[in-house]
Amino acid sequence: MFFVYDSVTSARTLSCLLVLSMLAACATPPAPVPAPAPESAPVVVPVEAAPPLPPPEPDKSALRISIASVGDMMIGTDYPRNHLPDDDGAGFLAHVAPTLAAADIAFGNLEGVLLDGGEPGKKCSNPNACYLFRSPTRYAQHYRDAGFDVLSLANNHARDFGEEGRTASMEAIAATGMYHTGRVDDFASFERNGLKVAVLAYAVTRNSNMLLDYELAFTTVAEFAATHDIVIVSFHGGAEGADVTRVPFAEEEYYGEPRGDVVWFARGVVDAGADLVIGHGPHVVRGMERYKERLIAYSLGNFATYYGISVAGIKGVAPILTTTLDGDGKFIEGKIVSTVQRRPDGPSIDLQQRALNLVRGLSFEDFGEPGLIFLPDGTVLPADRPAVAPHVLQASGRLVEGS
Repeated sequence: MFFVYDSVTSARTLSCLLVLSMLAACATPPAPVPAPAPESAPVVVPVEAAPPLPPPEPDKSALRISIASVGDMMIGTDYPRNHLPDDDGAGFLAHVAPTLAAADIAFGNLEGVLLDGGEPGKKCSNPNACYLFRSPTRYAQHYRDAGFDVLSLANNHARDFGEEGRTASMEAIAATGMYHTGRVDDFASFERNGLKVAVLAYAVTRNSNMLLDYELAFTTVAEFAATHDIVIVSFHGGAEGADVTRVPFAEEEYYGEPRGDVVWFARGVVDAGADLVIGHGPHVVRGMERYKERLIAYSLGNFATYYGISVAGIKGVAPILTTTLDGDGKFIEGKIVSTVQRRPDGPSIDLQQRALNLVRGLSFEDFGEPGLIFLPDGTVLPADRPAVAPHVLQASGRLVEGS
């Protein structure tokens, strides 16, 4: 079959095609479909960073510090007359200086005043029996040269020339690089072997850190224990004389003056945080005990007294007590070097070991089991000890729980 298109048909067809093309060109294109909006980004609320954890407390139990301690010292007075050593005191401590200088810290109790001239704070009715001690300020260097680091000015002779005299002593001591402690609120604080050390000295005399104010003393020790690694407490208390070597476990007196219950005080400061307690004042040696892993020495006697203080018999026998503590204050071991005074010489090493023998015997007599072993060469070691019975303070009936 054949289809025949004539010219008219072709023209119509072409016209329709043109019209359709024009309509297509003029038609409005469809609106583009908008792309979906991106999801909004999440709102980030800044979170405050947690504070960093404090670094762990360093373990100081492996650290060690040694303290050499002695009792009363007064190496010459020029009041009321000149009673100074022939060499002006330069060699008075020569025999014991190596032992003192070998310790990390050396401590002693300075009886008397370091003062050039000046008038005494009290008068003597009999100049021949006048127990006022004044050494030239240059004598402070003798103590420093012997190895001392800290001196106590808490005793009944630190005010022989009034508070002006004690101020002069403090200034002379500080000028040599040593530390002092003893006047009310005067405490020594320094660093040694990476440890922060405090030394607090107490006595029963006016304007001194008061031994008899037990509660204040315990509070003060606790405050220093919170900020120091090692707290050393010294006290000048107890009765005096050759017949007071035994600790009475009671309040003591001397010529009507209260001298404190030294056991109550010493154990109380350990309970409060003290790591070593050093006593002096009776002018004779007393025993020692280890209480709550801390060492208490109740009196180290007369160590170096050139004039005016008796050194007859046991009054002239004294130890150098060197104590080794760990960084937490725990007693590790000790050493007693016995010394003896034979005037006009200063203290010398006592080959008879009389101070060691006295301390050892008195420690067992007073405390039964003192928690210490005393070896023949003077070494002192910790030992097991039964629980310490509570001690009654007679003035108030308060108890200190022992352990």
